[in-house]
Amino acid sequence: MSRRELREQIFKFLFRVEFHDKEEMPEQEQFFFENLRAEAQEKEVSPLKDTDVTYISNKSNQILEKLDEIDEKINRQAKGWTTQRMGKVDLTILRLAVYEIIFDEDVPTGVAINEAVELAKRFGQEESSGFVNGVLAKFATK
Repeated sequence: MSRRELREQIFKFLFRVEFHDKEEMPEQEQFFFENLRAEAQEKEVSPLKDTDVTYISNKSNQILEKLDEIDEKINRQAKGWTTQRMGKVDLTILRLAVYEIIFDEDVPTGVAINEAVELAKRFGQEESSGFVNGVLAKFATK
């Protein structure tokens, strides 16, 4: 998988956090990968590589471990908004991007922001990309 495809899968997995308790996430991870493998088989595309599974799992779990800290940082930067008020898609995208900006040295800030905006265009509402870009721009100036 390309980095973009991996990021999209991480986004899809992290989105489950909004509907399940943190304690349920290991089981949700298992379901997620089972579905991903079945989807690949159904579409007759190359099977999911072990390296991709490891990357998605590791990065997702690193984000989950820092979720409270990430949410706190988002709440500080998103003036007039809290993570409780944000749409679930926008919030999930922001969580992934903020993790990449602050904690992932392999991802340049500009790339994290650009990829987040692209995810927002694909999965969010009409105004999601502008909202995500505006919040993340505040992290870029730090």
